[in-house]
Amino acid sequence: MKRNIAIVAGGDTSEIVVSLRSAQGIYSFIDKEKYNLYIVEMEGRRWEVQLPDGNKVPVDRNDFSFTNGTEKVVFDFAYITIHGTPGEDGRLQGYFDMMRIPYSCCGVLAAAITYDKFTCNQYLKAFGVRIAESLLLRQGQSISDEEVVEKIGLPCFIKPSLGGSSFGVTKVKTKEQIQPAIVKAFGEAQEVLVEAFMDGTELTCGCYKTKEKTVILPPTEVVTHNEFFDYDAKYNGQVDEITPARISDELTKRVQMLTSAIYDILGCSGIIRVDYIVTAGEKLNLLEVNTTPGMTTTSFIPQQVRAAGLDIKDVMTDIIENKF
Repeated sequence: MKRNIAIVAGGDTSEIVVSLRSAQGIYSFIDKEKYNLYIVEMEGRRWEVQLPDGNKVPVDRNDFSFTNGTEKVVFDFAYITIHGTPGEDGRLQGYFDMMRIPYSCCGVLAAAITYDKFTCNQYLKAFGVRIAESLLLRQGQSISDEEVVEKIGLPCFIKPSLGGSSFGVTKVKTKEQIQPAIVKAFGEAQEVLVEAFMDGTELTCGCYKTKEKTVILPPTEVVTHNEFFDYDAKYNGQVDEITPARISDELTKRVQMLTSAIYDILGCSGIIRVDYIVTAGEKLNLLEVNTTPGMTTTSFIPQQVRAAGLDIKDVMTDIIENKF
């Protein structure tokens, strides 16, 4: 009997459009001979299942099921691809834990830690991981232009500490840009990160582990056509994504070993992607950890899977079956 798989997408942030694209990617990747697939859209209190005929029906949150005509369908597994709250910050993971429904990604603690960039980076710093100098502002707090220049320097990045897809991110080059950038970032989240600029090569590396194996994917080199790897670079093609990255075998191994170590330190599950900047002297600096990375057909993880000579369908099966 086929298992019923919910591909859970949507969410309550600006990343909803990216999430829905990832859901279509995952739908195309999972083996339909083995599983019954349904996309579940979540936005606020609206939880709906997309039916094959195009109609949508509500999800019963009491047991995470839905009714299709006279048939009640209960989900056996959730593939979470919400980028942002509630799917990336641990909230949805807590719900599925209480429902005793296995899911694709990290548990509550790892999701909550990695969703907050400042918390995650400071936590990993204690394990010897190199990070940029940064400071955190919470809603209601302020900082003068002079303090930013003195403590962090220019240029710097001002961005939401929560969320992703480069929404609300500004590369600040002058004092006059600081306060507008803070306002912009607070428009996306209640915590804002002011982070020192690091000049170097941007890399990203995917990894997943099951009970039987560890798979560390070839790193991708990210060469943006813009000031930084912003939304247009990520989703509108204004970037060169080179997989495998044009780096030495030794640096490739270091990136992969650190990615694997971060996976274990955080207690991750499913597929993660870790972003880095390589600065002068081949120093490897952490940017952030993504525990629900984008999964459109052109996203980094599918690219890296292809470069590794793997079949994305088999990877999806690994992720699902590892939870049973």
